[in-house]
Amino acid sequence: MTTPPPGLRERKKRATREALRGAALRLALERGPDEVRVEDIAEAAGVSPRTYNNYFASREQAIVSAVTADREERIAAAVAARPAGVRLADAVTEAVVEQYTHTGEGGHGALLLITTRTALRDAFLAATAGIELPLGAVIAERLGHAGEHTARVLAASVAAAVRIALEDWLRPAGYEGATGSPGTGGLVVPSGPLPDRLRAALLPLAPAFDAAERPVQA
Repeated sequence: MTTPPPGLRERKKRATREALRGAALRLALERGPDEVRVEDIAEAAGVSPRTYNNYFASREQAIVSAVTADREERIAAAVAARPAGVRLADAVTEAVVEQYTHTGEGGHGALLLITTRTALRDAFLAATAGIELPLGAVIAERLGHAGEHTARVLAASVAAAVRIALEDWLRPAGYEGATGSPGTGGLVVPSGPLPDRLRAALLPLAPAFDAAERPVQA
């Protein structure tokens, strides 16, 4: 199925979003995130603060968006692009790992900020919820119309697994808790390779993906 190109209105919205997140990251790297106001970001992007609020709920969300940058749509697109013969669990896992490994231009600097700011870590973790809708749509298409409810459950489970992997990876120095959010402040030291953590978090979902595919393959 070919997706029609976006219209002028949608292209303008995308351009505004890109300008805002680019300005947010640039200013945060220059001044430090605590010294950046929403008004500063809006002015740097050439829009009003009211327009800014149509795109982002906070400065942290805009800064983090420079790293996530439509990642949820790219994950869904990567799964959709996999050949039909590829196991769905493998397609989803590799798409997630690929997109979370690729931080994009400026992503490394933003990740360094995220490791030192609780509010940025919280926004980074919250962004995983965006995976659910686009991935659910792609999984539903793969499973057929009868798989819509199952697809939503699977996509929500993927989003939760990714968030848990990131929580485990972005753990404050000296953090001893086995569960709960690591967003308690302080320096965090990324723990182990992120791809390994993502694969480990997604592995328990593989039997559910296999079971969902089975009627289609029969």
